[in-house]
Amino acid sequence: MSVHASDQTLSTPLHGLMAEFETPGQLVAAARKTRLAGFTKFDAYTPYPIHELDEAMDLHDNRVSQCTLVGGLLGCIGGFSLASWVSSVAWPLNIGGRPLISIPMFIPVTFECTILIGGLTAAFSMLIMNGLPAPYHSVFNVDRFVNASRNKFFLCIESEDQKFDRSATEAFLLSLNPEEIAEVAQ
Repeated sequence: MSVHASDQTLSTPLHGLMAEFETPGQLVAAARKTRLAGFTKFDAYTPYPIHELDEAMDLHDNRVSQCTLVGGLLGCIGGFSLASWVSSVAWPLNIGGRPLISIPMFIPVTFECTILIGGLTAAFSMLIMNGLPAPYHSVFNVDRFVNASRNKFFLCIESEDQKFDRSATEAFLLSLNPEEIAEVAQ
């Protein structure tokens, strides 16, 4: 285990402290201890999804699914309204005495608009709420972070956290037995 503080980070603002772990189990345990220690602004970086991290980090954000529901409902209402308006106002065709607004006839259009608008809402709300596209992030300043897409697991406690204190946070991260701790410059 080594602690790495580059000369560059001493003159620039600190984004946080990052700990590197060898296994996903170590990262999940570290994330759980970090949350239990009272830290709220921290993130984990892994080469593949680790589903236990959601619970360990207490992530229960369902805003994307709520936006998708609203988008789907708007698509449903919009599709049915469009079909009704076209059939009864813009282009009324009375064929064989059938009603101008025929609900069974509008089911395919309503269904397709629901799926289209709900899917687009899900995609765009996910991108917006994740802050994407983000071609740059402060964690890219850590040299060893290139391993986050290969075989290493990282936990970064941000300096914006109310509990963040440079020396106390470093001591806490050392107690988690990481391979290395690095300063993350902004």
